[in-house]
Amino acid sequence: MTTQVALVGGTGKLGSIIGAVIDGLEGFEVSRVLTSRSDLAELDGADLVIDATTPQVSVDVVRAAVERRINVLVATSGWSTERIALVRPLVENAGTGAVFIPNFSLGSVLGSALAAAAAPFFGSAEIVEAHHEAKVDSPRGTAVRTAELIAAARAEQGPVSAPHADQRARGQQVGSVPIHSLRRPGVIAKQEVILSGPGESLTFTHDTVEPALAYAPGIRLAVPFAAQANGVFVGLESMIDIGIRS
Repeated sequence: MTTQVALVGGTGKLGSIIGAVIDGLEGFEVSRVLTSRSDLAELDGADLVIDATTPQVSVDVVRAAVERRINVLVATSGWSTERIALVRPLVENAGTGAVFIPNFSLGSVLGSALAAAAAPFFGSAEIVEAHHEAKVDSPRGTAVRTAELIAAARAEQGPVSAPHADQRARGQQVGSVPIHSLRRPGVIAKQEVILSGPGESLTFTHDTVEPALAYAPGIRLAVPFAAQANGVFVGLESMIDIGIRS
């Protein structure tokens, strides 16, 4: 049986990449492509909803999928741990699955995991993330997820040191970690996690050069997983063992 996929935001950059990957996945078919302005009643009859819209629209897409008891794969940025927590009881009550993927790049997932594993050994952590000028949200979902992982890894040590965090130029804090967002032409997606301690620093950098190539392996993992998921899952690390422990 072929899984019928409703791809919302399928005409955008990420949506187009997801659609192209699904075209090569056995047992899956994009049966309907919706835009951010489409009537969500068009989701009726789908076996899986994939959301690649905007942070503002994504909430409605997820709610519409859960109400119809259709599993949903969320590829849209802006879903923090707190925001996902609000959706969790709705998904559990509906008996469906919701999978949130801040970044489909395996390299990005590894970079964030390595930073989280190292974070307990350093008193300071800051994130600098850059994206193209058309990126509508900041900080990006990957940076938020990385900061959340760092905060969780430092549960015993407590918050990182972030002097003068009340000043706007010091970035937006997530889990005590300052995040600095750049939006400029000539860049696709880049993230640096800078960990600092007495007399030294350690920097983890991930740079996306070709999105279609970087995201395809993660998409191929996430789509079948989301179709069968029951409950709420976050990140590619929830479906593969990347061999890194905080």
